[in-house]
Amino acid sequence: TKYALIGVIAVTRGAESAMQRLLTRVGVLGVGLATVGAAINSTLYNVDGGERAVLFDRFRGVLQTVSGEGTHFLIPWVQLPIIYSIRSTPRSIPVTTGSKDLQNVNITLRILFRPNEQKLPWLYANIGQDYDEKILPSITTEVLKAVVVRMSCHYEREECQHMLCTGSV
Repeated sequence: TKYALIGVIAVTRGAESAMQRLLTRVGVLGVGLATVGAAINSTLYNVDGGERAVLFDRFRGVLQTVSGEGTHFLIPWVQLPIIYSIRSTPRSIPVTTGSKDLQNVNITLRILFRPNEQKLPWLYANIGQDYDEKILPSITTEVLKAVVVRMSCHYEREECQHMLCTGSV
């Protein structure tokens, strides 16, 4: 029985050693698969519905191609996707302007806007991602001032015609 116990202990130690080697190999394989998966994942980017993407390349600048919906490839650490929403987006812009009779007029304009898909590379290169914050307020201010001037002139003309017709001059 003494020899039988030694044989069992030897077999048990051999099985432990084989199991340990197997687990080590499985662990190394798992780490390798995780590394490969992370590398593949960093080369992909998704563009959702209603969005378009422009690629910024660290060596060539903004690429002139616009990526549509779907999954696309990029070069990790060299290219960066810039995602734009091309859906119609509402925005309200309040403007205070003066009329001809020196009164303040408060007007709020609600705009539905969306960028032109083909101009997205130019838009990102020259204006940036926050184009709506930079462009829309200045345009709407000028348009609303022109509308206020036109409306005040229109009402003055109607008042003059009314005074001439009634003879109250």
